[in-house]
Amino acid sequence: MDSKPPVLVTGGAGYIGSHAVLALLDAGWPVAVVDDLSTGFRFAVPPTVPFYRGDVGDEALLARIFAEQGTGAIMHFAGSVVVPDSVADPLGYYDNNTVKSRALIAAAVRAGVPHVIFSSTAATYGTPGGGPITEDTPQQPINPYGWSKLMTERMLADAAAAHPITYGVLRYFNVAGADPQARTGQSTAGATHLVKVACEAATGQRSHVDVYGTDYDTPDGTGVRDFIHVSDLVAAHVLALEALIERPGRSLTLNCGYGRGFSVLEVLDAVDRATGGRIERRLCPRRAGDPASVVSDPARIRATLPWRPQYADLEQIVFHALQWERVRAELQQAGEERRRVGSAA
Repeated sequence: MDSKPPVLVTGGAGYIGSHAVLALLDAGWPVAVVDDLSTGFRFAVPPTVPFYRGDVGDEALLARIFAEQGTGAIMHFAGSVVVPDSVADPLGYYDNNTVKSRALIAAAVRAGVPHVIFSSTAATYGTPGGGPITEDTPQQPINPYGWSKLMTERMLADAAAAHPITYGVLRYFNVAGADPQARTGQSTAGATHLVKVACEAATGQRSHVDVYGTDYDTPDGTGVRDFIHVSDLVAAHVLALEALIERPGRSLTLNCGYGRGFSVLEVLDAVDRATGGRIERRLCPRRAGDPASVVSDPARIRATLPWRPQYADLEQIVFHALQWERVRAELQQAGEERRRVGSAA
């Protein structure tokens, strides 16, 4: 690629977005970030990256950013991601994930930004039957979170049919781990991701881990999921963006997973091996709507992009997640110390 257009990363101070910023910078892309810091962290964005604190639904702000940065592509991560919260507050999720995405797409069309990479989810498939999930598996979400993402997928497809814009929809399975160099990681309080929860329990931040369902039709009775390292995931985003630029008029929809599942107990055992400890497991009934197994079929992404995962190993995922927990604890302690010094001055 001769030149790399400036990329605006929405939600770039959050978990996956901050990793995408690093991946883009490492590959030589100009980057800017917009984030309202409702769940993200300013420290997660390198100081050299132009940062706009604001709402991704603010079309006037977006127009200013596009003009100031000369934006040529968008990676859209901003949004809400906790499934139970979407059930309790569906209208909030439709506003944050769908209505504001509509505003972003409209602003991009108006400014002539030609490419959008969208952070979607395997939750759009709902509770599929057994076997690996392909991109052609019927999409029938079972919660507002999944529907809010599927609606945005539809808006992108319709916008691309009517305007000179192309998109990459990347449907994530279970994202985990942290930057191998420990520059960023999952920092949100009360996170619900299993690997994050297990690492918090292993480092004394939680007393135990709840295991929801032990009677599934799986080898050990607990739910099986396809865990993908966050750095491999964002590498797929960069490659997808390159593909959009290199082949005008082409849009992409790709599953992002490894095609192998691990059970809840296998994940907890991996964390135990990494720490030499023992996480307390509390066995609980199944949660409504949780499928026994959700595993991707990665054939299309491997055939479409030169994507070769570097961290497709549960032990590495756990190692990097634990490494980040230790770094995060040091950052938190340093912040508390600065606040104490400031208040005493």
